[in-house]
Amino acid sequence: MELVFGLELTEVDRSRNIYALIKKLNLRGDEGPSEEGGLPKSGFLMVLLGIIFMKGNHAPGEEVWEFLSVLGVYTGRKHWIFGEPRKLITKDLVQKKYLKYHQVPNGDPLHYDFLWGPRAYVDFNKMKVLEVLAKFHDTVLTSFPDLYNKALRDQVERAGLRGTARAPTMAEASAPSRAKSYSSSHI
Repeated sequence: MELVFGLELTEVDRSRNIYALIKKLNLRGDEGPSEEGGLPKSGFLMVLLGIIFMKGNHAPGEEVWEFLSVLGVYTGRKHWIFGEPRKLITKDLVQKKYLKYHQVPNGDPLHYDFLWGPRAYVDFNKMKVLEVLAKFHDTVLTSFPDLYNKALRDQVERAGLRGTARAPTMAEASAPSRAKSYSSSHI
């Protein structure tokens, strides 16, 4: 729940079985993309960015919706945290420039792709997205060698100089994740 929804279930009173959902995920130092007074959507956005990253920096809409259905998020069906997901993803996150959603030219049949938006490149980085994917799969960064190398290159490019980016050492990248999460073969 923490990685995708940004929430942690905490026991408040054991004798009366009272629990509370606590906002937990804080990836950027603020609440990230959320509605005013609403729940954080950073974890959900990180999942979307991870799908896009894993698909070569552009993910077919059909594959994104298929994956989200595994998480219990369906287009056209209001979600208790995210509201209507199609509006959140194709309107809100696009308007805030976290995502790009465009029609594939000459697509037959007509279809759309998702890409990282300019604000996603500013507020997040591929290494952080890969860390979330590794936690989601309860594994280490180097379990995704191609993505890990792309994330390293991204850090180098962001640093502006070849070889100056601070990448996790092999020991850090190979260390098991401390987050307890459930894995899925769909990301």
